[in-house]
Amino acid sequence: MDRRTLLAAAPFLALSGLALAQEPAAPTPRPTPPPPSFPPPTLAMTTVATGLHFPEAPVVMNDGSVLFVQIEAKQVSRLKPDGTVDLVAQLDGGPNGLAIGPDKALYIANDGGRFSFNRRGAFNYPGAIPADFAGGYIQRLDLKTGKAVTLYDSCDGKRLVAPDDLVFDHHGGMWISDYGKVKGDAGIYYARADGRGIKQAKGGMSAPNGIGLSPDGKQLHVSEGRQLWTFDIKGPGELGPSTSYPNAAHANLRERSVADSLKVLADGKVCVCTLIAGGISIFDAAGGTEFIQFDDPMTTNLAFGGADMRDAWITSSGLSRIVKVRWPYPGLRPAYST
Repeated sequence: MDRRTLLAAAPFLALSGLALAQEPAAPTPRPTPPPPSFPPPTLAMTTVATGLHFPEAPVVMNDGSVLFVQIEAKQVSRLKPDGTVDLVAQLDGGPNGLAIGPDKALYIANDGGRFSFNRRGAFNYPGAIPADFAGGYIQRLDLKTGKAVTLYDSCDGKRLVAPDDLVFDHHGGMWISDYGKVKGDAGIYYARADGRGIKQAKGGMSAPNGIGLSPDGKQLHVSEGRQLWTFDIKGPGELGPSTSYPNAAHANLRERSVADSLKVLADGKVCVCTLIAGGISIFDAAGGTEFIQFDDPMTTNLAFGGADMRDAWITSSGLSRIVKVRWPYPGLRPAYST
């Protein structure tokens, strides 16, 4: 999420001391704004990694380790069960979203360096688009060799803008959210894992972020701004007219919040990471909401694991850490794991 996405929330950011506007250097030092204040976290949490560089996209592995990206450092990293963090791959651009594919390789939505970063006190925030930003791409990383190759950087002759997240279906294809650069240039794509085909499923969007599939694979969930969209799927890479929700509008996020990534629960509810408010909103099929509070305005992503799929690893990106909690409901197992 960058400054463009936060514009709608600017009045609330200013009130909470989280405004991200970049101002010219003042001739004399200005007082540091007070840190944001949050209610206590809803769930007891354990910090399992600190000192990270905007962590995102956790993926729980079968050995209990967790792969994740550090967007600012341009790295894919591994958090081991003993708490140590190892480098998996150093990449160009901005690795942003991760998913294990049908061949047990790691697939990466690389935003191409779409975000700069600004630290305000204890918090790290995404900032303005770097001047040299040229576009993003989809990569495949061989976890045995550490070699990454680019599968896609364009679709039908048009450059991908800023791929943000991806999710695999049981057909072996991946749904991809492209965050875009300006209003209306973003969209949803569907691609084969072997690099032999990509197509746009929906265009004309503005900053779609999280993306996930319903347990039966018949619906695609997408978070964008303050909205959760739920599209009906006609077939691999094909979205049909929505019969479940008028114009695919599933639910609105709470006030003073912006959506980041999402994950789906085993019962079909959708967990949307809710920025600014600092937490995770859980939406049921009717749009009813339960809110899990955290203490970081950049609570960006989560992943489920453990024998009962109730262990949740959450990227607390603003505070440069990953925390672990026991989630009240089991998460949905991904299509592929290793």
